[in-house]
Amino acid sequence: MAAIKKSNCFFHKHGHKADCRVHNTFMVIFAIIQIILSQVPNFHKLSPLSVVAAIMSFTYSSIGIGLSIAKIAGEGIGKTTLTGKPLSKDFTSMEKMWTTFSALGDVAFAYLFCFILIEIQDTLKSSLPENKQMKKATATPILASTVFYMLCGMLGYAAFGNDAPGNFLTGFGFYDPFWLIDIANICIVVHLLGAYQVLAQPFFGFVESWSKEKWPQNKFVTKEFSIWRFNFNIFRFVRRTIYVIVTTIIAMIFPFFNDFVGLLGAGTFWPLSVYFPIAMHISQARIRKYSFTWIWMQILSLGCLLVSLVAAVGSTRGLITSVQTFKPFQSVS
Repeated sequence: MAAIKKSNCFFHKHGHKADCRVHNTFMVIFAIIQIILSQVPNFHKLSPLSVVAAIMSFTYSSIGIGLSIAKIAGEGIGKTTLTGKPLSKDFTSMEKMWTTFSALGDVAFAYLFCFILIEIQDTLKSSLPENKQMKKATATPILASTVFYMLCGMLGYAAFGNDAPGNFLTGFGFYDPFWLIDIANICIVVHLLGAYQVLAQPFFGFVESWSKEKWPQNKFVTKEFSIWRFNFNIFRFVRRTIYVIVTTIIAMIFPFFNDFVGLLGAGTFWPLSVYFPIAMHISQARIRKYSFTWIWMQILSLGCLLVSLVAAVGSTRGLITSVQTFKPFQSVS
């Protein structure tokens, strides 16, 4: 949103030398939209939003890939090295190690989709075996996202080399074709509007179901009102609104996207994506203890645990470093 605002400022108002920095006002706008979207009663009603978010993801990824190819064709491959950004006075071997660890957390964050699979499975009809449906529901999107992630990563690095930015769309700057980059940024905004809800709705549903079981006689928690064919619950409205406000305040206080993404990825990757699925498979398939398959799965689990640990350390260190040089509520893009 800030990039779109800056693009408009550069091209239509003040020129490229103007001070077009944008403060964190857009976080508040994003939060207001999320408060409205959060009133969707449950996860089952989000399928249209999920489809739109997927289309947006496909669009901005394709634009980024296309711009990277165009940049490589016009300017050649950027300065790259086999081991990544070279060491220098301002980028020591220790700093490189920490940023590598943090990057592992960014990669692990992609596996957050795993706990959404449970919600998807809960919506399936019983006409076909769930295991067959779930194999299709996981294999196709994982393949598609892997292809796009790899293309964005490799072509983005080839285009910008060791100076590749965290969000490679920003590397193309605010020059021509600025309108195409604006379209990509609009797609990112719409995608994140949907992604926020897809990740938050299972949590909303869990807390509200638990609350209804805990206080079944409490009308504030259980009573539904019908307003223009929309079921309205005061408890749901208040709790979800508070949740969005709190997360927005945290984001405004600590505007460190990559470090937070890395920390979230590190904290959720091993337990949700590796340990519990492996433990459930061993139990369901009755895999004999100390058999070859059992030992291999334990080694896989241990390896992923180590990845999570080093990613958590790297991301935490990045947050601590960033906190030392910023002012709360003073985020500038």
